[in-house]
Amino acid sequence: MRIDDNEGVSASSKHLVFAYYVTGHGFGHATRVVEVVRHLIAAGHDVHVVTGAPDFVFTSEIQSPRLKIRKVLLDCGAVQADALTVDRLASLEKYVETAVVPRAEILKTEVEWLHSIKADFVVSDVVPVACRAAADAGIRSVCVTNFSWDFIYAEYVMAAGYHHRSIVWQIAEDYSHCEFLIRLPGYCPMPAFRDVIDVPLVVRRLHKSRKEVRKELGIGEDVNVVILNFGGQPSGWNLKEASLPTGWLCLVCGASETQELPPNFVKLAKDAYTPDIIAASDCMLGKIGYGTVSEALSYKIPFVFVRRDYFNEEPFLRNMLEFYQCGVEMIRRDLLMGQWKPYLERAVSLKPCYEGGINGGEVAAHILQETAIGRHCASDKLSGARRLRDAIILGYQLQRVPGRDIAIPEWYSRAENELGQSAGSSPTFQVNENNSLVESCSDDFDILQGDVQGLSDTWTFLKSLAKLDAVHDSEKSMEKKTMRERKAAGGLFNWEDEIFVARAPGRLDVMGGIADYSGSLVLQMPIREACHVALQRNDPGKHRLWKHAQARQQAKGQVATPVIQIVSYGSEISNRAPTFDMDLSDFMDGDKPISYEKARKFFAQDPAQKWAAYVAGTILVLMTELGVRFEDSLSFLVSSAVPEGKGVSSSAAVEVASMSAVAAAHGLSINPRDLAILCQKVENHIVGAPCGVMDQMTSSCGEANKLLAMICQPAEVIGLVEIPNHVRFWGIDSGIRHSVGGADYGSVRVGAYMGRKMIKSMASSILSQSVSNGNGGNSEELEDEGIELLETEAALDYLCNLSPHRYEARYADKVPDFMLGQTFIDEYKDHDDPVTVIDQKRSYSVKAPARHPIYENFRVKTFKALLTSATSDEQLTALGGLLYQCHYSYSACGLGSDGTNRLVQLVQGMQHNKSKTDDGTLYGAKITGGGSGGTVCVIGRNSLRSSQQILEIQQRYKAATGYLPLIFEGSSPGAGKFGYLRIRRRISL
Repeated sequence: MRIDDNEGVSASSKHLVFAYYVTGHGFGHATRVVEVVRHLIAAGHDVHVVTGAPDFVFTSEIQSPRLKIRKVLLDCGAVQADALTVDRLASLEKYVETAVVPRAEILKTEVEWLHSIKADFVVSDVVPVACRAAADAGIRSVCVTNFSWDFIYAEYVMAAGYHHRSIVWQIAEDYSHCEFLIRLPGYCPMPAFRDVIDVPLVVRRLHKSRKEVRKELGIGEDVNVVILNFGGQPSGWNLKEASLPTGWLCLVCGASETQELPPNFVKLAKDAYTPDIIAASDCMLGKIGYGTVSEALSYKIPFVFVRRDYFNEEPFLRNMLEFYQCGVEMIRRDLLMGQWKPYLERAVSLKPCYEGGINGGEVAAHILQETAIGRHCASDKLSGARRLRDAIILGYQLQRVPGRDIAIPEWYSRAENELGQSAGSSPTFQVNENNSLVESCSDDFDILQGDVQGLSDTWTFLKSLAKLDAVHDSEKSMEKKTMRERKAAGGLFNWEDEIFVARAPGRLDVMGGIADYSGSLVLQMPIREACHVALQRNDPGKHRLWKHAQARQQAKGQVATPVIQIVSYGSEISNRAPTFDMDLSDFMDGDKPISYEKARKFFAQDPAQKWAAYVAGTILVLMTELGVRFEDSLSFLVSSAVPEGKGVSSSAAVEVASMSAVAAAHGLSINPRDLAILCQKVENHIVGAPCGVMDQMTSSCGEANKLLAMICQPAEVIGLVEIPNHVRFWGIDSGIRHSVGGADYGSVRVGAYMGRKMIKSMASSILSQSVSNGNGGNSEELEDEGIELLETEAALDYLCNLSPHRYEARYADKVPDFMLGQTFIDEYKDHDDPVTVIDQKRSYSVKAPARHPIYENFRVKTFKALLTSATSDEQLTALGGLLYQCHYSYSACGLGSDGTNRLVQLVQGMQHNKSKTDDGTLYGAKITGGGSGGTVCVIGRNSLRSSQQILEIQQRYKAATGYLPLIFEGSSPGAGKFGYLRIRRRISL
């Protein structure tokens, strides 16, 4: 339902008492609440505001005895480490302390208080427990917001571990008790609410004109002014006079009294009314929040913004800002270094075009009044638990009210390029059916070296390259969010010079999975979806630099120096910046490459650009491991159809394609196996993700329609296994984000290495006792076991070298289920894993993570042998049974998820309810890769009936969760088999 902006609040004949709860996250919520409350009081109602914000936020705008302020904090929002960074774990811990532990007492107190003030209606922005307290008190409630905390905290749960998930479930349960949601523009998905009414922007009113404000501040109309607005937290920053263009002035909000500012920076008074200052400025520099975005749009003031880390509200507001041509993104590094000029100059050239309503406060107040007196639809009384269903949105597992469709906001349509290469989409045509595409690409480029090998996605990528130099001509037909990527890419290449193109696919983990780091045999299939990287070397003097990169070099007083510039398509899908650049000299420490640890910190300083480590990190690894020296500038264009967070090795595809392109451009001869191992170093040491090597090996060494069989000790390919004609594999995406950098994957790996260390210690102890006893006492037992066997186990390099029967006979009952990190360190000192660190305060599961690779290795060997056995229904049943065993072993380790479990159950349902005919069926399924979401691998008979069942599972999953899973089917060659293309643009005469 949409409420237009022509509805006001007329005085009501009935006097009402509203209780208005305000979240403890920042002043932005409090300032927009002021606008709603102001109109409710003007209509003759009493409003009791429950808030942790200072009184002056309300009393400076509302001087009325009808306003009552109660200083209570019932939630904590997001805990910020600084102005731009949210501490995810601290946020969850603080919420538990504030709202979970004292929950029973909070509910009791709030119910009593609501009764004591004789509240007629409860409003929440957007405190979860307020909705439940209202329901317990028998009072109707409504939420007014653009986001809800279940969506925000969902990402924090992914980082902190699924044991925190009950927090998100409880928040959704609380929200479901409210009657409906008054939804503000720039909204996030909020599936827990039963109904929605959209209103215009809620914006604080202006007190003074631009002319009046400038006159008071002594600023002429001809002076360009930027307001620095970071929520009152710039005191530790080193502001520089040279940061501003000549003649500009910067007005600083929140500067400390003792802070010294350059002459072209001016401190604003603490009580300065920010909306007036913003409207009197030429642009704003700050972080995105509802208040700053709504005021920038309303007053048509260009907004130069720097991304915040880990706040899910931001991409929706950012997309709205850019949709109305009101936003310019600044790289965090340039903010801190004072390289502001190119961004400010770009900002004042914009023409903001928001023409929507800005009286959302008045409209919301009208809705609240009418609802409270019974003129809006009223649902039956709410009490008891609300029945919520799963909702999987943008990779987060939330909950929704039954019967509601899950709608993604208009501001967040998927970032597809105009050629239809959306992330995760499979090529839908073959080259022989699209000769026109081939002919078109042949007209665009000369392929000087290499072979496209009939791959339609490669032809499509080449066609997209050809269109880049005409990007300015096609801006009108381009999506606004993809325009920025395309414009950046359009300036990457010198078209008269050679470009190198590499391609690397993702992979489907058929068997092996997380046992790779424990030395298991793995079976992996390269999928059809792949990453393409186009790379060009340029003389630094001729390289076309972006304006902010030019400004950075000029500020350093540098002559032309080699630069790395990267554009990555599809940035909006994962909320990352679409471009990255750095001086190549940043990788040098004197005459040597910097350490991997320094590189990891370099990329981690701005999470919005951390993705660039997967690409640029290949340069540092080649410098460090092979002694390669790079003298030229490098321009990368990355276009990947391997979707992120699905457990199909999107990161490995990017790494392998990037390093393959670099190697080709520099004439480096690196065999596919060695290239994969080098790429693993990128992920382990520069990105900081503790993955094994199977992902990179499959992307590099795999072949179409074959399983790569590899023993991960560390990376020995033992052959390619033909997939029998009657067998087929599919991947079905659960929609739940997967990350090998997540807490659960890392803790399971730590547990496995702890188990290995314990087993080695036990074997060593038995040997040492036998020596000290002179082989007495237990000599018969030792003779039966064999000294050699114990010596091997005492020096165990990989858990998978221990057989299941040996593990059960000697060690299984001695490995503990769990162990505290500190206890392990005290007894064993270290777990001997170079890519994970033990958290001393954390309790780790040990038995299940140690047991899994021992048995998985056995399962994979059995699976490989069965694939080559005689074709029969029993063969497929046995293969499927091994997949199921693997799946439940993952769950025992703590790496399962509701979504992947649901998919496996759907496969089981299909299998056991199959018809008696032999026209095809499904036989097994398992979670893949690092687990905790991602994709499920399904095995079935290669038949039309099996494909129909896969589609039926897809639809059933959507009905249950609101998410339509991606289906991965088909295969394609690895990077080694593809090679590379060396191309040159044909210049039309």
